[in-house]
Amino acid sequence: MSFSIHPSAWKAVFAVPSTLVDTHIKLAGSVQLKVLLWVLRHAGESFTHQDIAGALGISAPDVQDAMQYWIQIGLATETGQEAPSPENKTPNLPPVSAAPHEEPPISAPAVSPVEPPAAPRRIPKPDGIFIAERVNQSAEIRFLMQEAQQLLGRPLSPGLSSALLSIHDDYGLPVDVIVMLLQFVKSKGKDNTSYIEAVARDWAQEGITSHSKAEEKLRKLDEINRAWKKIEQELRISPRSPSQREEQYANRWLLEWKFSTQMVREAYDRCVDATGKLSLSYMNRILERWQKEGILTTQQAAMEQQEKAAVRKKSQPQNTTYDIEEYERMSAQVPETFGKE
Repeated sequence: MSFSIHPSAWKAVFAVPSTLVDTHIKLAGSVQLKVLLWVLRHAGESFTHQDIAGALGISAPDVQDAMQYWIQIGLATETGQEAPSPENKTPNLPPVSAAPHEEPPISAPAVSPVEPPAAPRRIPKPDGIFIAERVNQSAEIRFLMQEAQQLLGRPLSPGLSSALLSIHDDYGLPVDVIVMLLQFVKSKGKDNTSYIEAVARDWAQEGITSHSKAEEKLRKLDEINRAWKKIEQELRISPRSPSQREEQYANRWLLEWKFSTQMVREAYDRCVDATGKLSLSYMNRILERWQKEGILTTQQAAMEQQEKAAVRKKSQPQNTTYDIEEYERMSAQVPETFGKE
């Protein structure tokens, strides 16, 4: 099957740089291409990000991201700035003086020449040119970008593309591990760039740099998520994505200390009786004490409460007694430091 442009379409045309099709069309996302074509169609006119957003039906931040991509690769420039050539863009080199070399005065002490600092392997945050080069040169990186776009269901912004490349090159996470990470954040509904970078940084620090380690990590996270769901149901908390601290409590109470949800409920009831509200840190102090004292059932917890009430009743008013509830209430106000889970 062959195609051709209808003759009537040639009545109104505008120029498109050849390098767009020859080099960048397979790298750019649909939003980036739409924005650039609109800008080319209105070349010579005055317009803003909001004008483009209104014409294309997309948000102004998406327009800014798209234009930043074309600025980075040299196909566009901001007003008042000179555009670098998109065909022969070269890294910045230190300026070389054109003045002839002058010998220092005879009386001046000899100074050993200082070697310039070695150039870094690449800039800390990959720009559009570097990303495009890596995608062209590496089938693995090309697969990562394509898979990420498909998994997240949207074109990759320059910032996210840069983050993914940094996660691979700087954090040392292989492509298959990054894909598993993206599947995880997508399932949590937290697939923004900053969260992806934060999770990747944590995984790198934990040494999760292989497929098997990533599988084990995801299995553990799934267990913690199920533990939190049990706590949600027991305490009748509205279903939502738990915070990191809530995940840590769920892991500690149900998976590490092996408490039943009934014991969590008992700690909750005592927390509300003492404070009038839900306080996970207060509940944690109660459960922590029970864990240390071997109180593992609701019957044992009830007996402990009865014994404590009996001690209070026998105590004289002028004597100072050890008030466990007051201790737990005060302790709950002290920030906790969680170790690595």
